[in-house]
Amino acid sequence: MSVSNVKGLMPGRQDIEALITARHRDPFSVLGPHPDGQGGLIIRAFLPQALSVRVLARGSGEQIASLDSTHVPGLFVGHLARPQAYELQTSWAGGEHTSEDPYSFGPLLGELDLYLFAEGNHRDLSRCLGAQVMAVDGIPGVRFSVWAPNAQRVSVVGDFNIWDGRRHPMRLRHPSGVWELFIPRLEPGAAYKYEILGPHGILPLKADPMALATQLPPETASKVAVPLAVEWQDDAWMQARAAHQRPDAPLSIYELHVGSWQCEVDDAGDVERQYNWHELAERLIPYVQQLGFTHIELMPIMEHPFGGSWGYQPLSQFAPSARYGSPDDFGAFVNACHLAGIGVILDWVPAHFPNDEHGLAQFDGTALYEYDNPLEGFHKDWNTLIYNLGRTEVHGFMLASALHWLKHFHVDGLRVDAVASMLYRDYSRDAGEWVPNRHGGRENLEAIDFLRHLNDVVALEAPGALIIAEESTAWPGVSKSTAEGGLGFSYKWNMGWMHDSLHYIQQDPVYRAHHHNELSFGLVYAWSERFILPISHDEVVHGKHSLIDKMPGDRWQKFANLRAYLSFMWAHPGKKLLFMGCEFGQWREWNHDQQLDWYLLQYPEHKGVQKLIGDLNRVYRKHPALHDQDDVAQGFEWLIGDDATNSVYAWLRWSKDGKPLLVVANFTPVPREGYRIGVPFAGTWEEVINSDADLYAGSNYGNGGGVSTDNRPSHGQSVSVALNLPPLGVLILRPQEG
Repeated sequence: MSVSNVKGLMPGRQDIEALITARHRDPFSVLGPHPDGQGGLIIRAFLPQALSVRVLARGSGEQIASLDSTHVPGLFVGHLARPQAYELQTSWAGGEHTSEDPYSFGPLLGELDLYLFAEGNHRDLSRCLGAQVMAVDGIPGVRFSVWAPNAQRVSVVGDFNIWDGRRHPMRLRHPSGVWELFIPRLEPGAAYKYEILGPHGILPLKADPMALATQLPPETASKVAVPLAVEWQDDAWMQARAAHQRPDAPLSIYELHVGSWQCEVDDAGDVERQYNWHELAERLIPYVQQLGFTHIELMPIMEHPFGGSWGYQPLSQFAPSARYGSPDDFGAFVNACHLAGIGVILDWVPAHFPNDEHGLAQFDGTALYEYDNPLEGFHKDWNTLIYNLGRTEVHGFMLASALHWLKHFHVDGLRVDAVASMLYRDYSRDAGEWVPNRHGGRENLEAIDFLRHLNDVVALEAPGALIIAEESTAWPGVSKSTAEGGLGFSYKWNMGWMHDSLHYIQQDPVYRAHHHNELSFGLVYAWSERFILPISHDEVVHGKHSLIDKMPGDRWQKFANLRAYLSFMWAHPGKKLLFMGCEFGQWREWNHDQQLDWYLLQYPEHKGVQKLIGDLNRVYRKHPALHDQDDVAQGFEWLIGDDATNSVYAWLRWSKDGKPLLVVANFTPVPREGYRIGVPFAGTWEEVINSDADLYAGSNYGNGGGVSTDNRPSHGQSVSVALNLPPLGVLILRPQEG
């Protein structure tokens, strides 16, 4: 049968017009193979700028037909007498390309996937939407799918189709609003975006919200990623993780920014390039082991367009930043940490996202991921947009992001950024600048539901993983279970302790007597939540001074104050977090464009602070009294909390098995000889830490390694010790066993 005798070969005028103008909502109804009503197939392809198209039998490569050009430039049509699998061989000015017809494949995503996505409860969305390398009907290629329910048309564009949105328009799956297309023979590494025709016209090209890899910023395209192929060897760690991360286990976290911890520098000390994940593992892991931290916490490594945001304005919630290597490289880094006994926590940002035009903002021409009303959806502090977590698809998108890192990358915990801004609709807003919830209150009920759901799902899907809240308000029950009415977090950052203790330590010692309660007040509420004591990156930037530069006095006093403060922190109830550079007393504020000032470690004072941190971590991990009851009152006992005149504090830390440690802090530069303190057990009390010891570059004033008790009652105890308290120093002692 000749082509000229086949009815319906050409599509209707409206279809042609919609194809030419890239406005067709259902390209599969026109393009690809269609029954001719006589047992054969009509084949149509719209390939602007193609020279010719031949139809080949799939497998043999034998030509079985040709598609003729029409009066419509780029539209080719042809006929097969009988249905059979075929390929299209297309000639272009630059060469020839042979591939299966994208419009010959049926619907791709399963109904269950679409249902779970619409419900907001798809637990493995990163293996469903986005660009998935796979085979369909035995044909290798990439399945693209993207949620854009209000779009009139969505196309995949990239180098593979010269970024022409007419070439690969997608199929809309009703009623989910997900568009999909399988592009056969496309290989991993291809850069792509989505061209979206919104309700009011063509939008700027959009990166894939579900991208698993991206171009290196400042380039903004998504990349087709190979399926993860990490050679995981961390089974032993993963099996024991829940025990490692119980509330009664030691948790000491080293927070760092991947791009500025250590870099390759030139002779002048200027950064030439940032290390990749493999190089970082070689350098960072031994360092963290040497210092005795149990975990590292990475500032957000999800891809973000602006490096100066430090990762806190991410646009690719499923893609590790291309700055440091591939997703597999990041997985190998986590694996190496686990083999070294180090847990990995990621900062994660579900509160807001930047308004870059290639990102989520007005994604399909409407407020899709964000609230439509700027009084709900715009953060004026950060010039960012707020996720509308009350929309089930957005709720599920962020839930899936959390699970993606925890399950596919074996990450041990997420520190959820800016929780306070999520909980309150009036966060950082004046009267008249916010919209009350449905009850007329200020709480963001949708975000609260999301956080509670997140914590419940993580407990089921990633047992033993930590979810930590950066939350600065008095919201009750942040770390209580959802069954008890709490938010369900594992821990809450103790921002009150951080502010009070830093305010105290910055006072000249002569004035500290008037601020005495700032160090003790934290014990009033210490058991209300499971807390982490954070000295984070936020405290050493923006004119706040580095940690050592906050300290008063001359050089000697600054270092003594720093050592005392860190020792006080490690002896205080609560898990620990310290930002990079603080562990050796970096003088300048942190700068994300420079590496840490490692040269300072040639000086004994800086080396001494670093040595102290290592010893504090070892004591903290070795002695259960410092960690196994730090969320209950039974683990702490005041001995001296009211000696404001001398700025002295003393307390006992108790383990579950009744073994105490004595902590005594003197926050004046005055050595105090024979200072009497009651203790619970007679005998010798050994010094396990003296922050003034000479090995920390201190004055070495102390008790010669230990002191014996006298039968003199004091501070409610039957016996006591007379201690020499070092100036600006902290002592930790234990009763001698045997």
